[in-house]
Amino acid sequence: MPENTKNNTIFKFIKNMFFITFGAVVAAFALETFLVPNQIIDGGVIGISMIVSHVTKWNLGLLVILLNTPFIILAFKKMGKMFVFQTAYANVILALSLNIFQHYKVTEDLLLATAFGGIILGTGVGLILKNESSLDGTEILSLLISKKFGFSVGEFIMGINLFIYLVAGKVFGWENAMYSILTYFIASKVIDIVMEGLNSSKSVEIISDEAGAIGNALIERLDISVTYLRGIGGYSGQDKDIIYCVISRLELPKMLEIIKEIDPRAFVAVVDVHEAYGGRFKKH
Repeated sequence: MPENTKNNTIFKFIKNMFFITFGAVVAAFALETFLVPNQIIDGGVIGISMIVSHVTKWNLGLLVILLNTPFIILAFKKMGKMFVFQTAYANVILALSLNIFQHYKVTEDLLLATAFGGIILGTGVGLILKNESSLDGTEILSLLISKKFGFSVGEFIMGINLFIYLVAGKVFGWENAMYSILTYFIASKVIDIVMEGLNSSKSVEIISDEAGAIGNALIERLDISVTYLRGIGGYSGQDKDIIYCVISRLELPKMLEIIKEIDPRAFVAVVDVHEAYGGRFKKH
């Protein structure tokens, strides 16, 4: 292995472990200081662990490790050794941190606990997911089950969480179950922000008879690269030039202004891009 590649691999591993550790501590803080004291639960294995811990009085951290272990073993062939190691490590750090924060309680206000618990939990889980690890065995199981039985990953996770929140309604009361669903929703949105970043990219396709002029204006005024694709009009049967480019969200309003200025009748399609690598898709 070349020296540069080896150094990059080591640096990436150290970076991953740092953020996984930090993410697990943050997630544990959210769980023990906001959610657990107010009987608000998360989804997945952590949610099941919280219900079982409440009923049996068993240690929550221990339950998280015990319930996640079978799924981590299942992931060995599917995800590879490094993912399994980092996931096991994340769960151990979570379990230890849960015990550290066990006797702290930030607020008794259910709405505040829901909002801030969801935001902080989502931040922690997002950091873990972004650095090639996981805290939730149901996500691993869903990847295996979905291919065998034809469910999508999202459908499987939604089904499991629906069952968990129904059980939570019986154990903690329906009001707390509704707060739990709201926490899960908030955490999911924050995870998306952490994974994708606030300044997400957009892919743009522009169909116009003035494609050349629009492309040149975008290159000169926004300093971005564009690609010309060939198309055929469905009604007219005529050749069409299609402009394709990827830009930052902040540049989109200026781009639309330039397009409208040159051709008000241009067709523009904008799609979210979760990740973009290489090229010159935004200003430097």
